[in-house]
Order: sequence, then C-alpha cells, then structure tokens
Amino acid sequence: MNNNAWEIGVFSSIDAGLGVALDVAGTLQVPTIQLHAPSQAVRTKKHADDFLAKIAGMGIRLTAVFGGFEGESYADIPTTAATVGLVPLETRTARLTEMKEICDFARMLHCDVAALHLGFVPHADEHPDEYAQIVDITQELTEHCRLNNQSLHLETGQESAEHLLRFIQDVDRDNLFINFDPANMILYGTGNPIEALQQVGSYVRSVHCKDAKWAANPGQEWGAEVPLGEGDVGMKDYLTTLQEIGYQGPLTIEREIPQEPERQQAEIGHAVGLLKELRAELLG
Repeated sequence: MNNNAWEIGVFSSIDAGLGVALDVAGTLQVPTIQLHAPSQAVRTKKHADDFLAKIAGMGIRLTAVFGGFEGESYADIPTTAATVGLVPLETRTARLTEMKEICDFARMLHCDVAALHLGFVPHADEHPDEYAQIVDITQELTEHCRLNNQSLHLETGQESAEHLLRFIQDVDRDNLFINFDPANMILYGTGNPIEALQQVGSYVRSVHCKDAKWAANPGQEWGAEVPLGEGDVGMKDYLTTLQEIGYQGPLTIEREIPQEPERQQAEIGHAVGLLKELRAELLG
C-alpha cells in the first residue's frame, strides 16, 4: 500500500443533520471527511464555494457526499424499511429528483462520489416487478452521476452480501460501487461483516469505521451501536480484511449520537487514536 493509504476521516455535516460539525473535524485534525448533504436551501454555489474555502483552510479533503431525505426514520427496522432511501414508493419520484440535485451539489464541491442508503431493496424472486423498478431508478441515478463524472456508492446494511451483489450486477453500471459499513451488517442483522466484506470486496470504494453489538434477535430487532473497538466487528480483523482486498481509501469514522455532542467528539477522538494505532501496526 502507498503512504497515503487509509487516511483517517469523519462523517460530517454543514447544517443540522447526520455527522459531526465541521469544526469538530478540524479539532480532531483529520485529513478527510464525508459530508451529509445539507438542506436544499444550503445547496447553492455560494455555500459550496464557502465550504470549499473553509475545508481548504483546515487542510481537509472531501471524499464523498451522502444523500438523505426528510421523513426518513431509523426508529426500528420496520420503520427504516418504510421510510429510508429511494425504495418507498410514495416518496420515490421526489427523492430521486432530490438525489440528482445532491449529486449536482457534490459536483459544485468538486467531489466525484455521491452516496446514499438506497433503502431495503426487495428480493427479485419474491417481488420481481418492484425489484425491476428499483434497478431502473438506480440505473437512472448512476447515469446522472456519470454526466457529473461521479460514481455512486451504496451503503451496506439493509441487504445481505449476496443480495447486494446480485443487485449491483443487475444494475450493471460501471460507476456503481459500495460504501461498506461493518456495523450496519450487525445492526440490521444481515450478515457477518468480515465475511460480507470478503464477498463484496471488489466493489468497495469507500468505508465507514463504526462498531455495534448483535441484537438478541438479529434482523427483527436493532443491534446496538457502540464506540469503535467495543463492539462485535473486530476492528483489527476489519482493517486486515480491507488490506487483503486491496482497499487504500479513507477510513471514515461514523458515530451517530448528535444529541450528545461532547460524548460524540470524545468517542470519535478515541476512534481516531485506535485507527492510527492499527494503521501503524498493519501498514508499518
């Protein structure tokens, strides 16, 4: 691996939203961030220029812009299935339009990666018509990204590795990849994260570093997100597997407890230290 492999990053935001405030990223002195797309009113050229100037002054590089939508809720697994991403039918058309706008905002930020939770993709064998519709809109979105010279990254969690692989192959677009989140595999109960990473590794172009513990009834109840290194992922195993699949991109820390900003910053700070230790151990 090259000397710039595995740059540490955090998931951040401009306005109220998922991710730590940009100033926290600066305090932590990380070289990269992924950005949760801001509200529509903030997705302007001026805000983009101001943001780029700010991160340049902080020595931070933007690596991906994540879409999210009003009305999404992660209260429990059924609610997530009903409200998240582009799969829910009642919001699908409007959200596809908005996600294209988010991709355009990412282009204003000179970012060549747009990403999102697509939602719970139906199984092709059980719901062939609905599955075909999700394939179609994903093709439409990837083609929009292509016009912006961007790739689209789907975040893992809501599908097993096998299901996700089949979906990507059916979409059949060479700019469609994976943002791998190991904790989500545990939180949603969709598979062992290390085994899943080995299966989908050829499509992984960005990752989250997040940890979780299995629920008593995986797939029916949420697992529990915990500080990095305290869960069931196994961070050394995770990074070793990333090394084995040849992944050299950023290690982006995600810790979603925005209601506790001081604890969030402290736990992310600890995660930065842990990843630096493991990086030194594995890469030398």
